Amino acid sequence: MIKDTIDYIETFTDYFQPEIGIILGSGLGELADEYQEYSIPYEKIPGFEKSSVHGHKGQLVFGHIGRRKVVMMQGRYHYYEGHSMRAVTYPIRVMKKLGVETVIITNAAGAINKSFRPGDLMVITDHINHMGINPLIGENDEDFGPRFPDMSEVYTKDYIKLADLAAKKLDINLKHGVYMAASGPSYETPAEINAARIWGADVVGMSTVPEAIVACYCGLKVVGISCISNYASGISSRKLSHEEVIETTGAAKSKFKELVVLLVKNLYEY
Repeated sequence: MIKDTIDYIETFTDYFQPEIGIILGSGLGELADEYQEYSIPYEKIPGFEKSSVHGHKGQLVFGHIGRRKVVMMQGRYHYYEGHSMRAVTYPIRVMKKLGVETVIITNAAGAINKSFRPGDLMVITDHINHMGINPLIGENDEDFGPRFPDMSEVYTKDYIKLADLAAKKLDINLKHGVYMAASGPSYETPAEINAARIWGADVVGMSTVPEAIVACYCGLKVVGISCISNYASGISSRKLSHEEVIETTGAAKSKFKELVVLLVKNLYEY
């Protein structure tokens, strides 16, 4: 299947070979519109699934940010939509075969850390997989990575420093923290959020960790950026909703785009 996927993409994009992959989470897909040279709807790509969640346009976008060739997932599909973990992380394997060396994975997340505020941006320093499944379960393909991959540095420390430098230049107060992934689609209970805080999580969401695990397994450098879209359950009295997520990420999208663009340009100099 992956050969069919690559053959289709390369024919459609005239053999455009990206260096950086960017996964754009809920409400953050506008960046792809600004740098689009080629775009392919997911449903047309062999092996890809269709995203059904509001705020996820559902297409693969190719273009340049500065002098770097990038491929952007304008929205993702999720485990809670009924897709297998293999399907959810298949685009990462495709990026690897296209020549991508670094992936920037973004998401909207709920704040557990009480010092965070909706609209803040956070660079991910580590994660907790609370989804109840690992995307590497099943037969291993040594062409991508080892059977038992090390996960001691999923998020590349040198690139976290580059994100900090970009944020400082843009006068963005970039937070650092641990991202916990739950399966969804229901939001977490206050008791679950309290447990997550005890475990050391700063934010919670329903994505990112499967893609980060597979990217690390494939030998890719990983940067994770969360847009804090709301307080997690029990942190405030406000009821949680996806509409709030889209509203908050929409308000923060300007500084988010600036940060990602400058980070990509910094990666060129690294």
